[in-house]
Amino acid sequence: MEKSTPCDTLVLADTVITQNDSRDVLRQAALAITDGRIAAIGQAPALTERFAPAQTIDLGESLVLPGLVNSHGHAAMTLFRGLSDDAPLAVWLKNHIWPAEARLTPEATRLGTTLACAEMLASGTTCFLDAYLFADTEATAVEACGLRAVICQGVFDRDEDNFKATEHALATAADLADRLAGHPRLRTAIFPHAVYTCSADTLVRCITLARSKGLLLSTHAAETAKENADCESHNGARVIPYLHRLGLLGHNTLLAHCVDLNEADRALLAATDTAVAHCPKSNMKLASGVAPIQALRTAGVRVALGTDGAASNNALNLFSEMSAAALLQKVTTGNPTALNAQAVLDMATRDGAEALGWPELGRLAVGGPADLCALDMTRPGLSPAFDPVSNVVYAASGGEVRLTMVAGRVLYRDGRFPELDYPGLRTAFHKAAADLTGQAS
Repeated sequence: MEKSTPCDTLVLADTVITQNDSRDVLRQAALAITDGRIAAIGQAPALTERFAPAQTIDLGESLVLPGLVNSHGHAAMTLFRGLSDDAPLAVWLKNHIWPAEARLTPEATRLGTTLACAEMLASGTTCFLDAYLFADTEATAVEACGLRAVICQGVFDRDEDNFKATEHALATAADLADRLAGHPRLRTAIFPHAVYTCSADTLVRCITLARSKGLLLSTHAAETAKENADCESHNGARVIPYLHRLGLLGHNTLLAHCVDLNEADRALLAATDTAVAHCPKSNMKLASGVAPIQALRTAGVRVALGTDGAASNNALNLFSEMSAAALLQKVTTGNPTALNAQAVLDMATRDGAEALGWPELGRLAVGGPADLCALDMTRPGLSPAFDPVSNVVYAASGGEVRLTMVAGRVLYRDGRFPELDYPGLRTAFHKAAADLTGQAS
């Protein structure tokens, strides 16, 4: 029979984890891709017979899954990886990170963001939320790298060095939202930094801007017990009820961390349908605590997974975050069934996409975006493959990723970045990091 249906790319693999509504796992599978979207998904023999592809990518003994969604990070902080370790959050920020950020330049931000994109591509991430300085420059960098992202200009009540005055930061955020309106891969959100760096007036202005433009609103919240104690002292309420009083909670809000929550906080998040971005490794490293993710999910709170920045993690690898998230909930609840493998994979894919307001991502389905990654299943740590989802969450390190694709474009394959001058990037990046910190790298 003559092949009658053209397509751009036919991807063949031993196993495909679809993450569709039925959580189907397909063996000896294939995906047909046209115009950056999935035209068909099913058994390889049938699709090979049906489609006439411009190119075929036969991945053989590989496991294909949706591209991972990183729901919270600060990409250009790759420049400060390892600059300050083993310190409490307040000391880490005030004594080390903020002084270094005061010396940031747009060009250094571009290089740091580009390196972060390469790091995420090499470990299977295809979409991320990023909140930082020089957001317009970050957007340019991500656009060039080919990933999807929700780019946020950080808003602080500080008018010094690179911390733009509130007026300027809000204007930048509004301009970026207008610039990215309708972009196929880039979106924006409003990101007041935290209750301890933004006044009530600034938070309300951020809320008003986000709601007026129909944008996601995100902020750091309840990251430590001290943050709650200080908020109660200054504002008469813990962080979550204080944010609710201001009108910040809701379906289009994503709160990062939410480590120090009591039962009333959790109930309020559930009642307002506010999403949470869980960053387990950063929380562990800064000794912030363990977010009550099992309790949040049981209460009906939408929970996504994030890495935070490379200065506090120190990696942008969602495979290691998946493992850490699952194991932390088991040991802290004393329940080995808490946050099982499927639940945590959902957090890193479809739940993350939902939290970013981009629900077509995080799953492989006909008509959906061709955003995917593939693991090399010949690697010894991934054998045998009794349960592919278990292998992804508990066994994979991220180093087994052999291909990452966004909108049908291969952006990483077998150690190479086809659309990026990676050696040149590394040279320029290391010089920028050294110039900012005064330390050779």
